[in-house]
Amino acid sequence: MTLKGFIGCAALALYIISLSLGIGSCAQIGAPTGGPRDSTAPRLIMVTPGQNSTNFTAKRIVFTFDEYIVLDNVQKNLLVSPYPKVSPMVDYKLKTITVKLRDTLQPNTTYSINFGDAIKDNNEANPYKNLTYVFSTGSSIDSLQLAGEVILAETGKRDSTLIALLYKDTHDTTVRTRKPNYIARVDAAGKFNFTNLSEGRYKIYALKDNDGGKTYNYKTELFAFYDSSIYISSNNAPVTLYAYAEEKDNRRAAPARVLPEKKLQYKTSLLNGQQGLINQLSVTFNRPIKTMDEQKLWLMDTLQNRLPGSKLTIDSTQKIVTLQYPWKEETDYRLVIDQAFITDTMGVQLAKSDTIKFKTKKISDYGSVLLRFSNLDVTLHPVLQFIKGDELVKSVPLTNSLWSDKLVEPGEYDLRILYDSNQNGKWDPGNYNNRLQPERAITISTEKKLNVRANWDNERDIKL
Repeated sequence: MTLKGFIGCAALALYIISLSLGIGSCAQIGAPTGGPRDSTAPRLIMVTPGQNSTNFTAKRIVFTFDEYIVLDNVQKNLLVSPYPKVSPMVDYKLKTITVKLRDTLQPNTTYSINFGDAIKDNNEANPYKNLTYVFSTGSSIDSLQLAGEVILAETGKRDSTLIALLYKDTHDTTVRTRKPNYIARVDAAGKFNFTNLSEGRYKIYALKDNDGGKTYNYKTELFAFYDSSIYISSNNAPVTLYAYAEEKDNRRAAPARVLPEKKLQYKTSLLNGQQGLINQLSVTFNRPIKTMDEQKLWLMDTLQNRLPGSKLTIDSTQKIVTLQYPWKEETDYRLVIDQAFITDTMGVQLAKSDTIKFKTKKISDYGSVLLRFSNLDVTLHPVLQFIKGDELVKSVPLTNSLWSDKLVEPGEYDLRILYDSNQNGKWDPGNYNNRLQPERAITISTEKKLNVRANWDNERDIKL
């Protein structure tokens, strides 16, 4: 046997021995994984006094769970109905939660305590969602309910940060002066549900409670009211509330202090030297304008001929000048801005005159859109709105079930219908003092956004 053959046989023998001893090379040593992640919520195993207790006189309620728990943001999550003058004290230790009642309980009244998402296990923070404890100071548990939804009147969308407020029937100013009898959360779908109510007459509202006071105090708060009282009995239809802010909240964070620029400067709305056919041309200055000589800004063609028919306007900030003109497609223009065109509030004029060359877009740069509506009620004065992101970019009244436009900017749009009751072309909020409901808009339910492509016929059938 050769040396090479002897070595091969020896290696084979060693391999066989290693297999017999169970020490093959496939064995792998690793750290223990610790098992699967705990994904289950804590389980309530006992509550004292028991759930749905009647003739309740206790001052504390103790909840016991099957594992160690923690409470997260309990003041925000906890809802007690009827709403107490003094909130209960809530504490936890190991596997128990203790609720100490500090308010005088009303006689013959059903109460509920809802923890929202406050209760979580100690290890993985798995929430026990909406644990609700119910008891009555009388001999029976009230079981009536009132369900409904809140819709944002301007957009047709929902807002889960709102709360619904329910009052035993009182005068109309109550929502401004005292906290409600009952509060219900509004979920992501805009739905709410009041439970364990007694029969009687109620008034209902919705509110985005920015200051935590549970009352309607500011015109900038989202607010909704139902037109009349509701008598809650054994069979109540759901109610719909339309929320609005009577005034826009225009407060902004204070800007960083910027030293004023010495030179008077401006910029135009032209993009890459192009002007849209359906847009106006604007010139924005870095300081407010005191005086403007309209004869010192004009349009010319390529032959230096001054073009008539343009119109200048200035906005409320006194910084933006808009030039309106019936643009022709794929045409070269010249915008002449004379040095003496404007004077700012410090008496400063432009450093020099300027001539800006630009060209208008082609019709083929736009998309053609045809929309066919069914169930459109033109007596409600519908207005079609094109929304890009959160910005309203186009708004047109609808007079029949067909709408078309050959010059629509390419892009993806959400579509809304505004029912413009006063026919002023824009959405108007409500006014609680005058019991005036807001105008209502609906988001058109389509499977996807309207995707307008340039030089393309874009059609859609829409059922309202």
